[in-house]
Amino acid sequence: MTVFALRACALVLGLLPLLAVAQSPLPRPAEFYFDEDVAVARPVTAVAGTDEAAVAQLIRLMERGGRNADRAVAQLAHLSMTSGRVENGHALYARALEMTTPRGQQHNAVRWNYGWDLYRLGDTEAALAQWTEAGANRGVVYPAWAPPTLALALWKLDRRDEAVRWYAAAVRTYPDRWSNPAQLPALLPDWTDADRATLAEVLAAWRQDPPAWP
Repeated sequence: MTVFALRACALVLGLLPLLAVAQSPLPRPAEFYFDEDVAVARPVTAVAGTDEAAVAQLIRLMERGGRNADRAVAQLAHLSMTSGRVENGHALYARALEMTTPRGQQHNAVRWNYGWDLYRLGDTEAALAQWTEAGANRGVVYPAWAPPTLALALWKLDRRDEAVRWYAAAVRTYPDRWSNPAQLPALLPDWTDADRATLAEVLAAWRQDPPAWP
């Protein structure tokens, strides 16, 4: 990651303030979440690979601008976060969000990815804010990823009643999928075993006292 260390930091650090995310209570979940939202719930990538050659190509795309520049910046942000350059990752994510259309699919995809990077760094509160902004509570799109993902974050934050209410939305939407803990590995293949185990705790709490709707 030598090229990244020498050039991306110089290009980005100090360019933008760290993204400030307002913290606010979540509204109650909707009844159903059928929209698979595949354009949002995916890694944002412009170049295959994570080695130094890939990073150099991403930096060239970022410098050149154009159609894939926002993807390149978002991918560099993720690589920065996962390699320990957290401050630089925040700045790159802020730049990627500024480069995309607010509330558009690409903007929301950047937020979805930013949320996961924040979550993996242990900043669950900030992750929850990013996922909320990615479209979970806008009243227009009801993405299928929202109920389990927000339930995970809320449970980790010890907001357990809210977590169960969100998980209940997943069960209402797809009872055959989300009412059986044995299904979680197949439903959430990209999650860690620890995160699936946490969601299984939410499922168990839902089973014990399923909330009524509405």
